[in-house]
Amino acid sequence: VQLQASGGGLVQAGGSLRLSCAASGGTLSAYSMGWFRQAPGKEREFVAAIWWSDGSTSYADSVKGRFTISRDNAKNTMYLQMNRLKLEDTAVYYCAASRYPLKSIAGEYANWGQGTQVTVSS
Repeated sequence: VQLQASGGGLVQAGGSLRLSCAASGGTLSAYSMGWFRQAPGKEREFVAAIWWSDGSTSYADSVKGRFTISRDNAKNTMYLQMNRLKLEDTAVYYCAASRYPLKSIAGEYANWGQGTQVTVSS
């Protein structure tokens, strides 16, 4: 499975942004798809995941209630709707695919897309 992330950009605090992750080269019904982020000088951290077959989701506490992960089966695309963005959400965001359901550990994901930069300004 190949992944292509897009949708990053510069946004003011309190604003919204939607990231997309287009998948190709495989059937996603047996995959969990996830979003991770990495800020400068910090480790990559889990943001959200979705189990493609039934749409069940998992979120990091830091984004619960603000971010929503979703998928479009017809387009083989995953989304991350980010609302009420905060300065601390600034990071490079990565999408990833795993054969295991709703994992929050980066090492459980075998396929990664390139990152997309999200910068939240005050």
